[in-house]
This record gives sequence, C-alpha cells and structure tokens, in this order.
Amino acid sequence: MKLLEGITVVDFSQFLSGPSASLRLADFGARVIKIEKKGTGDICRQLYVSEIKVANESTLFHTINRNKESFAADLKVEGDKKQVLELLKNADVVMHNFRPGVMERLGFSYDEVQKNNSKIIYASISGYGDEGEWKKQPGQDLLLQSLSGLPYLNGESTKLPTPMGISVVDILSGTHLAQGILAALVKLDNTGKGSLVQVSMLESALDFQFEVFTTFLNDGEELPERSKKNHAHSYIAAPYGVYKTQEGFLALAMGNIPILGELLNCSELGKFPDSKQWFKKRDEIKEVLAAHLKDNTTSYWLNILEAADIWCAKVYNIEELKKEEGYRLLEMEMDVKTSKGEVIKTTRCPIRINGEKLNSVVGAPFLGEHNDSISREFNLKP
Repeated sequence: MKLLEGITVVDFSQFLSGPSASLRLADFGARVIKIEKKGTGDICRQLYVSEIKVANESTLFHTINRNKESFAADLKVEGDKKQVLELLKNADVVMHNFRPGVMERLGFSYDEVQKNNSKIIYASISGYGDEGEWKKQPGQDLLLQSLSGLPYLNGESTKLPTPMGISVVDILSGTHLAQGILAALVKLDNTGKGSLVQVSMLESALDFQFEVFTTFLNDGEELPERSKKNHAHSYIAAPYGVYKTQEGFLALAMGNIPILGELLNCSELGKFPDSKQWFKKRDEIKEVLAAHLKDNTTSYWLNILEAADIWCAKVYNIEELKKEEGYRLLEMEMDVKTSKGEVIKTTRCPIRINGEKLNSVVGAPFLGEHNDSISREFNLKP
C-alpha cells in the first residue's frame, strides 16, 4: 500500500528528528532522497547507542533511514550546489533540521527554493523556533526535555527530576513535522499551492504535556506535585503507580481503595473510605500498598485483580515482552537488508491501512550510493 507513491522528498536532515519524519513518509510510499555531506554523511551514521554496527555504521542510522536513497554533495561547492538546486525543482517536499540561518547561508532558503519550484512544501525542524535568545542553542533531546520541564513529571519527588529514557522530543517533533507535511500535501492537491511547514522541538515537547499545562494554567498556576512513593502521574490519586512484588513489578491504574483492600486482603486500606483522601493521602496509601504487594508474586495479584476487572498489568522488560502472544501477534519486527546484503532486525511502521502492515524492507543507503542513478534520472550537471 503506497499512499504517497509519486511524491518525492528531498531531505537535508540529520540525527533523529528530521529523519524520523522522512522515515514515516517513506513508509507511506514516498521517495526520500537524503542529501548528505561528502566524506562523512549524516552524523547519525556514527552515533552509536550500542557496540553493534552494520557495515561499520550505527544501527540507529540504519533503523531510521531505511528505504531511502543517498545523494552525497558538498553544499559549499558551486557545482554540487547547482545539482541539488536542480534536484529540488523536481521535488514535492524539501525538509531540514538545521539551526535557524544555516539553510539561508547555504543558499537553500524557503524563498530561494520556492523561486525555482512554486509548489514546493518546505518543512523544517528547529530546536526552539526562529526567534529569541534560545534560537541558536543546540536542539538536543535531553536539553529540550530539561528546558520544557518534562523531567519534573517523572520519578518520586524525593529523587532528581528524571528524563524519559528515550529520545522522545526528537521523535515527537518528527511526528509533528510528518503530520504538517501530510496536511500540506492535501492542500497542494486541492489548490496547487505549496506551504512552509515549521516545527520546533520545544513546541513539540510542550504540546506533549498539554494535560499538565492545561491543568496548571487553569488551577491557579499550582505546580504539579510528584508522589513521594511509587510515582506515575502528578494529577492522579492513589493507587496509580508501579509496585514491586515478590518477583517483579505490578502497575496499578485508577481504582477504588476500599475495594482494593478487600480484594487484596489488605485491611489497612480500609482506613481510606473517602475518595477525597485518595489524592491528599496518596503517599500514605501507596506506602501501605507497596508494603503489602511485595509479599506475593505479580501473577498472584494479577489473578485476583483481573478477575475483578481492576486496571492492572505486569511490568515487562523487552525480553519478557517478546515471549508473550500479544506481542507476537502484532508482528512488529521485520528484517531490512542493505544493497550489500547486511541485515538488520528492526520495528515496522505501526500504522496499518485497510488491514495491511506497511513493511519497508529496503535497508538504509550507503553514503552517496545513489549519486549516479539520481544524476542520470534528473540530468544533474555540476
């Protein structure tokens, strides 16, 4: 199912945020041509998150750049720049995630590109937007998490603010850019007019926290308070949290405390009959629960709670999750293969269209792998 067949995307972006957006467009069937620096390419090629490599390059690069083509160019060399500008005349979308001003200095500003292709969709991700004192700061995920306040929502209040353990702002901003590009493609189809699509990582991080910000802005600007015990959400009462059991961990969502007390045979929970207490005394309640739940196994508690339709779950690690039928039925894993035969196992696009999974099994390109074929196809002359 190639929903974006016939759409050509020229992608200058590096690392994770921009490439995650173009990856999703490639999953939908768009043709994505990466513009990479001669000699070094996308810096993500050497951004190792483990010691595992594919063809002496980062597995991360090969995961997030599958099903794309690579065109190597030195944008400061006039002949290479001329080739890329010619390529952009044939593109539907151009995208980048450089700091504000970089594309302008290189001669690839929105106005310059649109002058040669009036229907172009020009999409960019910045760290903090194009204005203000932060605009030239590095748009790195941990820094964005920290500036946006996200770590203050994680971990117990007695501990340090805790960032999320994945590059969440990179992926969110990439998701938002892909959404903007898709909306602009609809506009292009309806009106024949291109668009300028802009996303900042900071705005994406703030949007991610819309629930918290809306509560803060309408609640006398009272800061959210993390639980001292078994924290999971600043605005939700006990028992909401993760608890250690005899051999693992148990997640409990919203629930009636007296009913939990009866089901778990925990008489101490009977001291909290009033639902108004469940937030005000959530640390005390969670402390009682934590002490009680560690005396038996996760499976034991799940058998009791699930039978009573209490919202709960075992906390899996990846190794444990892979053994479960619920995971296997999703068929989330797939193998992709580079043109030289290297194979990497990764996750597929999570979206299905008419029941069809969007598998893209072509591996990430080697640096400059498609220079010759692209130059011939588009008659690119230096």
